[in-house]
Amino acid sequence: MIEAKDLFKVYRTEEVETTALNKVNLKIEEGEFVSIMGPSGCGKSTMLNLLGLLDNPTSGELWILGEEVSKYKERQRTNLRKGNLGFVFQSFNLIDELTVYENIELPLLYLGKSDYKRGKKVMEVLEKMQLVPRKNHFPQQLSGGQQQRVAVARAVVTNPKIILADEPTGNLDSKHGEEVMDMMKKLHDEGTTIIMVTHSPSYAEYGDRIVHLFDGQIVSQSMNGSVKSIKGKVRI
Repeated sequence: MIEAKDLFKVYRTEEVETTALNKVNLKIEEGEFVSIMGPSGCGKSTMLNLLGLLDNPTSGELWILGEEVSKYKERQRTNLRKGNLGFVFQSFNLIDELTVYENIELPLLYLGKSDYKRGKKVMEVLEKMQLVPRKNHFPQQLSGGQQQRVAVARAVVTNPKIILADEPTGNLDSKHGEEVMDMMKKLHDEGTTIIMVTHSPSYAEYGDRIVHLFDGQIVSQSMNGSVKSIKGKVRI
């Protein structure tokens, strides 16, 4: 489903060159739940941006849903994202002027779905996320946990093949964080591929596999409690 081969990402200014990812090789199978961990500045969010087609690598190959996308223009990336990828961010990214219903409906509007199809799907997702009583509320009328549930609902309303989550529990207390993670796990159990960046070892354990980054490189991967060192000593 996703494969990165010798992936590099370099950011350049007039005076500074920063290597964010350095020869990353990673394969993610359909239906996997992969957690990405590592210290701040190690390249986690950069990797998620590349896998989510929000940016292009500097070099290397990146295959997503059967397409080699490393040289895609913005329009090509946008077209592949639509309906295939769903995003959940730490900061919720809800539109304050729209109700819960309208925030969730937005991706379907972009896809040109009919009024009937939009209404049916939004109500289905509202029920799944236990948000029906809040459908006419605005984001500022919700708790942090409720806002993140709306963000997850918006990410899944198009039935994406892949969900990419960047610290989805970062602004939540432990109770609401666990609620969001339980929802993510349920989506995974239903067959959705999930790639999640997190600082929390306990939340990372929700995944089938944990990928550890350090200085822009994958240094180890763990699955079912086992750890495989990729390059030298595991530094986690």
